Amino acid sequence: MNLLDNYLKGDYYYVYDEIEKMGDRAFEPYFFPTVEAVLIETFNRVSYNLDIIYAELTKIDYCFNRRTKYDFQRPLLKPSPDAEDLLLKLDNVVKKIGHIPLSLKMFYKIVGSCNFAWDYNENPNIPWEGADPIQITPVKDLLSGLIGLSDEEDEFIQLCVSADFLHKDNISGGPPYCVEITPNLSIDGLFLNHEDGTTFIDYLRLTMGNCGFSRPDVCIHIDDFARFQESVRPKLYGI
Repeated sequence: MNLLDNYLKGDYYYVYDEIEKMGDRAFEPYFFPTVEAVLIETFNRVSYNLDIIYAELTKIDYCFNRRTKYDFQRPLLKPSPDAEDLLLKLDNVVKKIGHIPLSLKMFYKIVGSCNFAWDYNENPNIPWEGADPIQITPVKDLLSGLIGLSDEEDEFIQLCVSADFLHKDNISGGPPYCVEITPNLSIDGLFLNHEDGTTFIDYLRLTMGNCGFSRPDVCIHIDDFARFQESVRPKLYGI
């Protein structure tokens, strides 16, 4: 069984089901090189897809935040040179609670960060309300937020990486989307507070499959949104 070959053939769900069945054996020297190769391919595809989606949204004058003061506001930010060091520091912060899923680490090493939310300060007329554009905060901001917690708050730590879809639309909403801290070493982890009750990789698969949005059904009746989806989806890699 060669999981990477199967993945390259398009058997994405099968491959990740097999990896999940391995549990922590996926980190054993015999299995890990292949598992890591699958993850590297996955996140290279995510990075490629985000570049395509960003370019296509720019063509239709999507209102990204262009007056960025902070990294988390930037639509796309490639991995920083110190990403490995920042992840080591993040590991150190959460180690008394558990482990950061490898999937999130790979995102930060290969993809970086992204924020495709509409800039409602620049233009309050959000055309695709509720569609939930992808947003993953930079690792530096994630680490800064955790370091600011007191010892009494440590037991409540989740890795909050994105606002929910309501906050992205400037509406008071629910808790942020978070990646769980797992008790044992894990390849992937739950993507908490998202309505689909999914894992981080499944959330990315959902979002990549819908051209950067995780709730496309609420806007599919809008002509320009439907046209955008139909035009861009064939240009993207499956993950």
